[in-house]
Parts: sequence; C-alpha cells; structure tokens
Amino acid sequence: MFEEVVQDLIDQLGRFPGVGPKSAQRMALWLINQPDTTATEISRTIIDSKRKAKFCKICGNISEEEICSICSNPNRDRTLIAVVEDSKDLVAIEKTREFRGLYQVLGGSLNPIEGIYPEDLRIRDLVMRLGDGKVKEVIIATNPNIEGEATASYLARLIAPLGVKVSRIATGLPMGSDLEFADQMTLGKAFEARTEVKVEE
Repeated sequence: MFEEVVQDLIDQLGRFPGVGPKSAQRMALWLINQPDTTATEISRTIIDSKRKAKFCKICGNISEEEICSICSNPNRDRTLIAVVEDSKDLVAIEKTREFRGLYQVLGGSLNPIEGIYPEDLRIRDLVMRLGDGKVKEVIIATNPNIEGEATASYLARLIAPLGVKVSRIATGLPMGSDLEFADQMTLGKAFEARTEVKVEE
C-alpha cells in the first residue's frame, strides 16, 4: 500500500479513460521521480489546454478559435458533412486524407442506459446546418458498436425527410471497434465504399 500522497495521485491519474490501476501506478511513480520542472510543465499544459480549448460554434470540434480550422477552410467541400461521435474520430478520418468535406461532432452517441438522449448531443445543430439546402450528403461515421449503430439509425430517420442523401461508412470496420483505432487504409476504404442509407417509410 502506498502513502496517501502517492495513492491520491494514482487515483487522480486513474480517472483518465483507458488508464487502469497499474498504468496509473506507473505514471504516478514516474512523475514522482521526475524533476519538479517536469511536473510543473505538465500541470501548466493541462491548465492552459483546459482554459484555451473551445468547441467550434459550427461543428463542435475542439478548437482554439470560435470557428475551427476545418470549418473556416474555404477549400473544404461544403456539400458533404461527416457525422462523428468525438474529435478523436475526426482526427482519425483526417489522417486518411480521403475526406475533404465538413464535420459534425456529436459529443458522444445515444445510450439511454447511461442517460444519453438526442437532446444531450449536437443533433439539433446538425439539423440546423441542413436547413439552407447547401449540404447534399450526410455521411454517418459513428463507431460500429451498439451505441454507434443506434445513433446512425436515429440520424438516418431524422435526416431522410429533409431531402438530403444519407450514407453510412462501409462495414469493413469490425463491430464493437472505435474509429480512432482503425488503420488509415481501412478507414479510408470505409469512406470510399460508403452506402446510401434507405429509410423505410
């Protein structure tokens, strides 16, 4: 058992997603063995990032400015919007260099068990963006898991009546996986081979 001051650090580091008890313990012991300047730099960076990071007013992506660099780029195809769950999924897609449209970052996926409903996501923002008729296709790129599929189905039913083409990235990605962990080639091909979503009336 560690001293309380060390255990407190382990507990705080364990709050990070994907960090288990052993990883948190390794990180804590590493930090304690570093010079004070290292801990100061890390803590300053965390505080600065938290203070400066904003959510883009248009797409919901994390940005330093009110409008992110993708939404403000005049060379992006404004007739296409890819819908993703989180900014990390957007980054994974950008790395493929296969998609040149815009994005809508939902901020999660539908999960009634966890208390996440449509009003908790940026779905209303997406619908508002479709109102001017400029967007011709919405590509649903939510994760291929139960929550992602439920979100995709909900969005397809919501968007189809607006007269906008709705497509879903191809299922070359294994079920239950996250976009952020897909290799660039697989993710790029999933976008190329996307299929139109048919909504039954």
